Amino acid sequence: MDATAQPVTGKRILIRRHSLTVRLSHWLNVLCMTVLLFSGLQIFNAHPALYWGQYGADDDPAFIAMDAVQDGDRVKGMTRIGDVSFETTGFLGVSNVDGEPTARGFPAWLTLPSYQDLATGRRWHFFFAWLFVINGLIYIAYGFIARHFHRDLLPKRGELAASHLVQEVADHARLRFPKGEKARHYNALQKLTYLLVIFLLLPLMIATGLTMSPGFNAFAPWLLDLFGGRQSARTLHFITASALIAFVVIHIVMVLVSGVLNNMRSMITGRYIIIEEPEGEFKP
Repeated sequence: MDATAQPVTGKRILIRRHSLTVRLSHWLNVLCMTVLLFSGLQIFNAHPALYWGQYGADDDPAFIAMDAVQDGDRVKGMTRIGDVSFETTGFLGVSNVDGEPTARGFPAWLTLPSYQDLATGRRWHFFFAWLFVINGLIYIAYGFIARHFHRDLLPKRGELAASHLVQEVADHARLRFPKGEKARHYNALQKLTYLLVIFLLLPLMIATGLTMSPGFNAFAPWLLDLFGGRQSARTLHFITASALIAFVVIHIVMVLVSGVLNNMRSMITGRYIIIEEPEGEFKP
């Protein structure tokens, strides 16, 4: 090989990846979900325990609870899941407020507002919950009318083959991401994950949230039967929200490791850069 040989750099192509509607709904979702998370934890702190069925009073058995327990001359935070308890002092159960250990489910820096105020937390939560629902309905309508779901998110038959999915999982684990023409579209894992979030997790979170509202129960009392009671709906709401947080964390990690500038550009301007793969690795 010629000592002066240089690597071939592929041609950079700027493609249109995200429509204006998708971009606007994405950033509005970011705002809504952030406020909903922090205000939801404020609401949860009013009674940091989860039940199933019609239970929910202080003496009823909770299967998840964050408690403050007296231990000699100090108070420690204990988190219990089923029959398993572990100390979480400083984060769950007991955390510092103005330098003093205070009984709280989640710490002040994770709630909106930071001080204990259930009424204010509920106002923030309800306002952004309805904004979130309206934004979601507009996105769903657009997805069907513009064929966004069929064109961009519906996996092809070959993509659902077990061998193909296993290969994609392996590539993601090794941080090998699609290049060239393959980067024009979502891969199968992205498509399946987005469909799961859009058509299962988000509707479940909204439905369980509505079930906890006595006012909405008067309009749709069948929701209480569907979810097995208000406390069951509250538990499912918490679990679904936790699953969405896990999705967001993984999503952010993937954005960072696969090219944060390119990904951010595509979600702000709609334009995404792909690099055409050269046929040969080197040229003289």
